[in-house]
Amino acid sequence: MAHDLSLLQEDLQEEIDGSLDFVSQDEMLTPLGRLDKYAASENIFNRQMVARSLLDTLKEVSDDERDCIAVLERVSRLADDSEPTVRAELMEQVPHIAMFCQENRPSIPYAFSKYLLPIVVRYLADQNNQVRKTSQAALLVLLEQELIERYDVEAKVCPVLVELTAPDSNDDVKTEAVAIMCKMASMVGKDITERLILPRFCEMCCDCRMFHVRKVCAANFGDICSVVGQQATEEMLLPRFFQLCSDNVWGVRKACAECFMAVSCATSQEVRRTKLSTLFINLISDPSRWVRQAAFQSLGPFISTFANPSSSGQFFKEEECKNTEDRNLAEEHSNERIVDTEDIPTHDVQSQTELPLDADESDFAETLENDKEESNSMLVHSLPETMFHCTSSSESCQEAANKNEQSFDCCSIAVLPAPAPSSQEKPLSDQELYNSFNFWRTPLPKIDIDLELQETAETLDSETQEGEQEVVASASSNVTMATRKELEEMIENLEPHIDDPDVKAQVEVLSAALRASSLDPQEETTAGIGKSVDSQNELSIKDHLSFTSIQDDPVPLINDTAEDIVESALRYIHNDSDFSTNSSFSPEEEKKSKIQDIVPQALLDQYLSMTDPSRAQTVDTEIAKHCAYSLPGVALTLGRQNWHCLKDTYETLASDMQWKVRRTLAFSIHELAVILGDQLTAGDLVPVFNGFLKDLDEVRIGVLKHLHDFLKLLHPDKRREYLYQLQEFLVTDNSRNWRFRAELAEQLILLLDLYSARDIYDYLRPIALSLCADKVSSVRWISFKLVSEMVKKLYSAPPPTFVVDLMNELVETFCRCQKWSGRQTFAFICQTIIEDDCLPMDQFAEHLLPHLLLLASDRVPNVRVLLAKTLRQTLLEKEYFLTCVSAHQEAVEQTIVALQMDNDNDVKYFASIHPASTKIADDAMSTASSTY
Repeated sequence: MAHDLSLLQEDLQEEIDGSLDFVSQDEMLTPLGRLDKYAASENIFNRQMVARSLLDTLKEVSDDERDCIAVLERVSRLADDSEPTVRAELMEQVPHIAMFCQENRPSIPYAFSKYLLPIVVRYLADQNNQVRKTSQAALLVLLEQELIERYDVEAKVCPVLVELTAPDSNDDVKTEAVAIMCKMASMVGKDITERLILPRFCEMCCDCRMFHVRKVCAANFGDICSVVGQQATEEMLLPRFFQLCSDNVWGVRKACAECFMAVSCATSQEVRRTKLSTLFINLISDPSRWVRQAAFQSLGPFISTFANPSSSGQFFKEEECKNTEDRNLAEEHSNERIVDTEDIPTHDVQSQTELPLDADESDFAETLENDKEESNSMLVHSLPETMFHCTSSSESCQEAANKNEQSFDCCSIAVLPAPAPSSQEKPLSDQELYNSFNFWRTPLPKIDIDLELQETAETLDSETQEGEQEVVASASSNVTMATRKELEEMIENLEPHIDDPDVKAQVEVLSAALRASSLDPQEETTAGIGKSVDSQNELSIKDHLSFTSIQDDPVPLINDTAEDIVESALRYIHNDSDFSTNSSFSPEEEKKSKIQDIVPQALLDQYLSMTDPSRAQTVDTEIAKHCAYSLPGVALTLGRQNWHCLKDTYETLASDMQWKVRRTLAFSIHELAVILGDQLTAGDLVPVFNGFLKDLDEVRIGVLKHLHDFLKLLHPDKRREYLYQLQEFLVTDNSRNWRFRAELAEQLILLLDLYSARDIYDYLRPIALSLCADKVSSVRWISFKLVSEMVKKLYSAPPPTFVVDLMNELVETFCRCQKWSGRQTFAFICQTIIEDDCLPMDQFAEHLLPHLLLLASDRVPNVRVLLAKTLRQTLLEKEYFLTCVSAHQEAVEQTIVALQMDNDNDVKYFASIHPASTKIADDAMSTASSTY
């Protein structure tokens, strides 16, 4: 046994000696010598080690240009290694070597282009999958870091990629090459993409043999569109996109649905509305559930591409417009129009389209048309309390408008002319009663004032009624057939999928819209008169008399052109404030209330249907969550004037059974409040917000994280109502959910700016003191900051009694606490107050310092350690204690001397060291970690 052990020891010693000899031999070799030795080794691992150490070798020989070139030449030979793992390892090092070559470019110019880039390009067609993947990743990194010259991209990279995508190329290689081309498009720029990549990309979109290639093209279609721009997208790419959207393979169509928003962003508004919207409806009605699922997920983002910043209401309150100067300018122009239109003679719609206007009227019409879209949003907000604008002589009109203030939407601004002409003036003819200048805003067909008055008073003569019918008839004759043709095309595209219930419902909606566009003008007028009876009966007799002057000269609410009259029948705009709360709507009227003119109605209808329970069964169980996620973007697109279209959907989502849906809304309700403005927020969002406050913790955290952002948008009186509910945030479903309380402390710091000193002291103070005594140290740390900010706020706000009472309560609650953790909390709060300069030092010395110094005799060492840190590292750094000689300074020095003689070594250490020798924050955190 002993003999065997001795033999084993001898063998082990020989191996160690051999290894030492081997190491000593390597140390004697030059870097190039070691490289050549292991590169020629038959052991695969040795060659892998060579590839892994190439960068280190280059750094060793970086001073000698010839040695650097020699290393790069050996890299070229190593690239021909037959082992795939060696080639893959080499390719992983290429980006690092390229970076080194770039940094040392003066000594080794063109080294990367000559030695490394050809290897990367060649490996793109390697037979081994791992090598190809590694080279593709390396190429993208090199392009992203801009390590490849533009000339090399055009001459060496792109031609190889185009060749790899040839029809006779390997299927896998072709698919990967197409993916690389798409990903590198954004890195090489528009010019190279259009000249070298785009033609082959269009060919690959029509690859009939490989659906994988078409799928890759579809998945990256949006990236290519964003690079080449609008013109190339509409001329070359859109036809291919239409083909991909109707591909036989559902995976290709699904990829198209997923990138639809990116494609839409690269097109014009006209193409987006006329072509892409119809194409998207086809994807939503696709036979494949997976395609429908992807389409519905992209529906909200696609709708958001229709947003128009000039009319989406980007400011919250009327007086808080982001660009006040532009808004005031728009108001001035709008007011000028209102005044000017009172003196401009009126014309019939038909004469307007057939007869030439004089020069002044032509200029005015052009200015009005150009500024109409820009002024629509701003004018609504600049005149929030005005229901109607009448001339100064129309006292009866003004009186009636005031009495019916709640019966009409504030957005429907009508300009009414003087009620009766003087005896010297020539009475207005029937044609002059209809002037598009006076009624340039899109009308609310539900509030058709002239028809209501005709029905109620029954005093209009037959000539006036015939004149109205002639105007409507002439308007209809001038309407183009574009709307009807568009509806017919959409119905034809949907008919092949009529078996799908969703498609069938869509066809019914489009058919109804088509029939509505073909209604006889006489029937429309009669129907309008009939519908106005119910609402008109609510007017008092006095209101009827007030409108007598208007009845003598009826002026209907019509749009600029005859085409808009028919479009208004398809875009029936409704708002809850249009009528009194006693009004009731039939199902047909309720459907019309969802119609607007910003987004194609078919898209909006599909979006609103995402809350239908049947969608969860036929499309996606989380479709309601996707609807909730994109709702703020859709609301911004439609603008606050069309919030009525989304209100019911929002309320449905807010009461959804899935907490994930409610959680999504809770996290975005503050953004929606900015979009809607203060009035709609108070009426429609506050009730939902109140419901979220009582929901699960998973939902409550959403409103809590943005509590300050939401409350600051409310009226001060409404904001005060939430003071009573803040206490409820201290109660959670799970007591271990300490992050909830930490977030509450963070939000309370922000809320200090929204409330008065009295409210802070009465409502926020108890919550802050409760959080300071929390079981979790992270919550307490944030609470110390909260209390210090509260002291600062109360000190700067009168009366001073609030801050004095708060400091006295801190002393009673924490400094005299029976538990040592409470006394330590008092020291932490004092330290925070000193560091953040929340109080003048004389006030601190008067109210808090005497109690702080009493902790020097505390029986717990941890309290005395923190006191020593606070005095030595924080308090004595203040100028008040450095320059001013006072009784407070003497008391502090005496306390420090006593702490330096403490029995505990840590207390002695922190009381003796110089304040600048340690970092305050680090020491404070170390104390916290050791004592909590």
